[in-house]
Amino acid sequence: MSTTQSERLRGLLEPLVSARDLDLEEVEVTPAGRRRVLRVVVDSDDGVQLDTCAELSRDISQTLDDTDAMGQVPYVLEVTSPGAERPLTEPRHYRRATGRLMRARLTDDGELVARIVAVDDEGLDLEVPGVKGRKPTARRLAFEEISKARVEIEFNRKPEDKAAGEDDESKEEA
Repeated sequence: MSTTQSERLRGLLEPLVSARDLDLEEVEVTPAGRRRVLRVVVDSDDGVQLDTCAELSRDISQTLDDTDAMGQVPYVLEVTSPGAERPLTEPRHYRRATGRLMRARLTDDGELVARIVAVDDEGLDLEVPGVKGRKPTARRLAFEEISKARVEIEFNRKPEDKAAGEDDESKEEA
């Protein structure tokens, strides 16, 4: 997609997305046979509900029908939220991934897998898992030290500690 078309679509769609208190993360047009796919990726601090995507899709579709922003070539519109293994490129992405595991390629060519504990304007506080029975360690990482990062999927994450009074015995008494 040309920069001009990308900027025009972004300018056209941003108010619709913002009106629903969402962030417009990406606008991408890709060829798909005789038509194109317009993928609009949105997100928020609270995530994105399926109903919200559907409503936004209708609004975007109507707006695109009322303009010539997509030209005469047929297209398919997809309104979606970022995937589970989303790239982390903005401070808000890291903030939304607090508590999650991330894999980062560092600017010094190193690689790091760590859990995001906290995020501020300058960088991240991380918990680096211990290796071979060792305890996890804390680490501070500035955004400038990260060349590429993404959330890691965890299939075997242990459940968080249960809150006081919520053990299995108290459930049986209820």
